[in-house]
Amino acid sequence: MAYRKVNYEDVDQVSSAMHFLSDPLETEQVGVTIARCDPGWKSKPHDHTDNRHEEIYVLIEGEATVIVDDDPVSMETGDALWIPPAATRQIRNGGRESAFVLVSAPSLGEDEGDDEWLLSGFAG
Repeated sequence: MAYRKVNYEDVDQVSSAMHFLSDPLETEQVGVTIARCDPGWKSKPHDHTDNRHEEIYVLIEGEATVIVDDDPVSMETGDALWIPPAATRQIRNGGRESAFVLVSAPSLGEDEGDDEWLLSGFAG
């Protein structure tokens, strides 16, 4: 089979908000999480220094604040936020439900990867 499909609602929720899709999709180089955040929900502050994963948080519904290294970043529907691996991050949801798509992947250092790939980027 050339593809894998899963509905995030069929994946057990973690921390009362997160649906981690990488395992059921059997991804090797990218992490994908759907976060459906109840009013007032907060994630645990964390970073990805150990696994060197950079992340992009895309808010697809509602409003929320993401704290990045103690800097509050207000987000509204449609906003995308890039976060480097070593930065501490925490989602703090507002007064109504919000939904994020969180995407993570190992960052490529200057001595890693193919320069051609870095120039062409992701065409998807």
